[in-house]
Amino acid sequence: MFRVSDDIFKNIRVYWLALVAYWGIILFGYDTGIAGGVVSQTYFETSFGLVDADGKINKSKDTEVSSNVVSVLQAGAFFGALGSAPISAWLGRRLTLIGFTIIFIIGAILTTVAGGSRGIAYIYGGRVVSGVGIGGISAVAPAYVSECSPKNVRGRITGCFQIMVAIGVMISYFINLGVGLHMASSPNVWRIPFGFQLVLAGIMCLGLFTVKESPRWLASKGRVAEGIANLAYLRREPYDSDEVRREFAEIEAAIREEQEARQGLGLKEAFFGKGNFIRFVIAFMIFFLQQWSGQNSVGYYAPQIFSSIGYSGTTNSLLASGIYGIVKVIATTLFVFFFVESLGRKASLFISAMGMGITFFIIGAILKTHPVVTLQPGQSAPPPAPSSKGMAAMLYIYVCFYSMGWGPLPWVYVSDIFPTRTRHYGLAVGSGSQWLWNFVVAKVTPTLESDLGFKLFMMFAAINIGGMAVFSLLLPETKGRSLEEMDIIFGSVSAEAREAFIERALDHKEITSQRSIDKQA
Repeated sequence: MFRVSDDIFKNIRVYWLALVAYWGIILFGYDTGIAGGVVSQTYFETSFGLVDADGKINKSKDTEVSSNVVSVLQAGAFFGALGSAPISAWLGRRLTLIGFTIIFIIGAILTTVAGGSRGIAYIYGGRVVSGVGIGGISAVAPAYVSECSPKNVRGRITGCFQIMVAIGVMISYFINLGVGLHMASSPNVWRIPFGFQLVLAGIMCLGLFTVKESPRWLASKGRVAEGIANLAYLRREPYDSDEVRREFAEIEAAIREEQEARQGLGLKEAFFGKGNFIRFVIAFMIFFLQQWSGQNSVGYYAPQIFSSIGYSGTTNSLLASGIYGIVKVIATTLFVFFFVESLGRKASLFISAMGMGITFFIIGAILKTHPVVTLQPGQSAPPPAPSSKGMAAMLYIYVCFYSMGWGPLPWVYVSDIFPTRTRHYGLAVGSGSQWLWNFVVAKVTPTLESDLGFKLFMMFAAINIGGMAVFSLLLPETKGRSLEEMDIIFGSVSAEAREAFIERALDHKEITSQRSIDKQA
């Protein structure tokens, strides 16, 4: 095992590829974090008809519009994620990411120009279109990065997905805070937050022209020479080095045995072939549970959630949200770079779920015994009470536990367990599940927060401990195992049969290399 500094230098091209591919995941985090702050701005509520003639906010209409603006992104993302599978299998990972980034840009333009004669429908439509782009990116980027990463750092590199999500969310909180402080009485309260997406998307689109296609995808299309060249480039090794030859032979062995065993693979065989169905069940359930962990309810509606625990007023709630974003970035980064490959997947997920559940129980208990007083119209926001500061501290501790397990690891785990031929289906199902339940949670959170009060936190606590912690213990460990070894773990092929395939692939490579040398001579 290399030291961290040696790993980064050796795999610098892989880290660059991950940065470019996951730059779109900053969009994912930014888009999911920005809407809750935008719709909570007074000027937005006034401009889009959420304030009654008497000057009071129409609570039912405000809740409906808030949930719609936040959740329609997830609705579009659900379809983008599912549609990404056949597209990425046909065009390749890199071109597919470019296409979905362009779709996202179109949606971002629509949301930015909303207002005036262009009403709330432009925001709804733009969020749906952006969602299609985000959904496709969220499904393809993890597969692309996983297929290009060496197994000794794959968990760390793939886990950068969640770092990028956290960075995007943090940026969105502070842009909302800045706009709320300095431009609160102009259309800039939504145009600057929505327009900033175009900057992020443009950077990603340009960056994708600097990276290579996945060697595993090229091998699956029979483009062997190009696949070996790309693998050698990513590993910073000579084209004919033993390390590159061995790894590419392993890739080809996995692909060849899949092709021989599953000639004419259709959807039925892809989902129900030997050792496959349980992987799709895991991919669906791990994201179902992640979405109901409570993190997205806090993340999407952070200003509203902090208001519900006593951080009244726009400045207080947005500032508390910004601190939450900073804590999330730091905690996620520390875990991904220093602990993801040492603790293992199962232990990290279990500890994470238990910690999240305990902190939510504490928040619910404090909120029950120290209810928050609702401000009357025109009343200035008082400083947060000690009980409110205690609940905020628990939320900050909660996001640390989330960041050490159930934040980054579902993407790592789902990227781990699928073979090359069905990985795009697996990531599409996982991402589709993620966005489906993402949509549900985003849609119902304002209503749940309004109707349940402290019981909302108790509900999330029960899900964390009763569902997620137990599920964690049932998963097979994948730490330190190559992608090609997953078929053995899930029973698709025996260890002996896999070794025989590798030997055959190596023999075939020897013959091919010798023929190439003879031709050059």
